[in-house]
Amino acid sequence: MRSPLFFLPHFFALALGQDPASFVNLFIGTTDGGHVFPGATVPHGMVKVGMDTDSPGNHAGYDADPSYRVTGFSQLHDDGTGGNIPLSNFKVFPSGNCSSFTSCPTSIDARKIPRQLRVDGSPDDSASPGYFSTNLSSGVHVELTATRRTAIHRYTFPPNSRGFFPRINVDITDDGQESSEGPSITIDPATGRVTGGSNFQASFGPGRYNAFTCVDFRVTTSGSPQLAVPLEYGVWSSSGVLNGTVSESQVSAGFFSPLGALLTFPPAKSGPTIIIVRSGVSLISTEQACANAEAEIPDFNFVNVANAARDQWNELLGRIGVGIASGQEDLRILFYSSLYRTHLSPADYTGENPLWNSTEPYYDSFYCNWDTYRTLFPLYSLHDPERFALIVRAMINIQQHEGWLPECRGATQQQWVQGGSNGDPILAEFFVKFSKQAASLNVPASSLYTALVADAENLPPDFDLQGRQVDTWKQYHYLPVDVDDFTAAGSANARVVSRALEYAFNDFTISQVAKILGNSADAAKYAARAGYFVNNWNPVITVPEGPTSVVGMMQPKRMDGEFVYTDPRHCSANDPFHSTCFLDPSATDGFYEGSPLLVNIFNSDILVKGTTLVYLSNTSVCPTRHGNLGRPPRGAAELHG
Repeated sequence: MRSPLFFLPHFFALALGQDPASFVNLFIGTTDGGHVFPGATVPHGMVKVGMDTDSPGNHAGYDADPSYRVTGFSQLHDDGTGGNIPLSNFKVFPSGNCSSFTSCPTSIDARKIPRQLRVDGSPDDSASPGYFSTNLSSGVHVELTATRRTAIHRYTFPPNSRGFFPRINVDITDDGQESSEGPSITIDPATGRVTGGSNFQASFGPGRYNAFTCVDFRVTTSGSPQLAVPLEYGVWSSSGVLNGTVSESQVSAGFFSPLGALLTFPPAKSGPTIIIVRSGVSLISTEQACANAEAEIPDFNFVNVANAARDQWNELLGRIGVGIASGQEDLRILFYSSLYRTHLSPADYTGENPLWNSTEPYYDSFYCNWDTYRTLFPLYSLHDPERFALIVRAMINIQQHEGWLPECRGATQQQWVQGGSNGDPILAEFFVKFSKQAASLNVPASSLYTALVADAENLPPDFDLQGRQVDTWKQYHYLPVDVDDFTAAGSANARVVSRALEYAFNDFTISQVAKILGNSADAAKYAARAGYFVNNWNPVITVPEGPTSVVGMMQPKRMDGEFVYTDPRHCSANDPFHSTCFLDPSATDGFYEGSPLLVNIFNSDILVKGTTLVYLSNTSVCPTRHGNLGRPPRGAAELHG
């Protein structure tokens, strides 16, 4: 019997007439804190243009709950992240019901409005790969699409029957965290072009980044979009909009003040007015943001851009065919919706790295390797190895300039390390599978291995942001809970058991690369380090009120070799204290986002030695142990009873 999944040659998939983009549901997970981005982008695009709402769970801007109001349509988002709200930069907002220019609400709180609702009470939003639309309560119809570094918006204003002029608000400062410092803005009165930028706070780390935008406008009353001189224009700040101003220096704008531009455009003599907004983005400069926009969308043709984006998604998604039995169409939708989301991040920021000059690719939005190395990159090795190679080259280039492979990274900034140096298994995944093709994919084996060894041997300035606590790891063969590692200033000696398991696996992956390269000494050295995980194994620990057959748990350890007790139920559904095990630098329990019970499945040797039951709740048995032992069918059978 044929597997329901089958890979198709790239050139053959679309020849079969497939439109897999039609099976993608972009709204899965877009409420109740799902942090899912349903806006418009291309595969791995830097620009992810989408709706922003005033939801407390608006990490990706959008929330499907119609009670939350729309604050704008920004150009940059990330998908599925935790931490603070990332990006959401440079909101554009259509104002269609202001009685006058100066009375038009401009600030993020004053301008927000509801969406129109469907009969069932859901918001009137629609989306497909490369396209998003909504209908606002003001009567404005909004459509969005994108290229890699440029967004294009199409705003259809209702006929001018009430005498309201179509206006566009460009918000320079209000990112997701409202963290702007030192903003600037310029309006060209002759064309309406708005350029500006600011400095913003990273979402999951201490760094800050600069971002810039270049916004152009075209008005369509009939035929192709045409340049239209704005009837009114002005810079707005916390004190409102000042008509005729063209820069921040002309208004009462401070270092932390909100700042933006408001422009009025001539309405159509009859029928709706369509305003096309093209927004180029750059992390380098406003000049480069303009160049990106002009190169990627020179003609303001919204339909062509949307079609090209969908074509890119269809080519990528169409590499896998899905055979579904009658009545199981939901499985096809679930599959393609999930596959689509695997190609939102990491994002291709090539040409937008302000930190150093390089001809190598530059990828960003690694959220975070700790979360993705087990599943996402093995999928890339099957589904998109060419893209995988580009990402690996980018990671190597980061190591060459910063000393260590990236672990968690956003908007060019290093972000908090959660486990080990999990760029290591990503590079190893690539090399183990593609060592023979690496050179043709422009991945030098020597550079790849040098990057791996840097993680394994060199202590970084702060192992909470890059690299590992390697000197302590090499000295004790575990991470003592009571060690004061003053050589890494600012680093927190927390999560010692979770990190030790990650370090062991990191070293194992390096040993496999060394083996392929014929470096038997390194292969043996790193294989031996991979065995250090046993030093956190306490063979006498049992589960309070649990089955007596479960004996032995991972536990923290002091420098003197004595174990420190952590309840095996800690941070599980059965934890009597309901601990969370989040990223707490002062925690001494040893674990991160998982209980001792859960981490027992991380290493198959422990499982072979007798740990047979790992429970996450009172009723669920985790089948992952069988997958680790090369017996996933048994795990699946166990899961389904």
